[in-house]
Amino acid sequence: MKDMAEWRKRIDEIDQQILKLLNERSQCALEIGHYKKLHHLPAWAPEREAEILRNVVKANTGPLDDAAVRRLFERIIDEARSLEYHVMKEERARTKES
Repeated sequence: MKDMAEWRKRIDEIDQQILKLLNERSQCALEIGHYKKLHHLPAWAPEREAEILRNVVKANTGPLDDAAVRRLFERIIDEARSLEYHVMKEERARTKES
């Protein structure tokens, strides 16, 4: 059986992996923001957000319950949407300056 220090070390390693994936996901959101701006699409896509939540809840095997998974991904989605808005706003400002 591992001692607490070993479990904490493993959690630290997992946290680094999660951070890497969150940043990779965020980069995708930035690219989507550019695409949406270019194609005059709204930043908010409620049907896509609902699809993401359905997918992660369906894939959930625990020990987190579905409500916890939903809350975590709602926050992740909210941050991604914020990045998209920011990109779209920056591009609008650049367009006005030109």
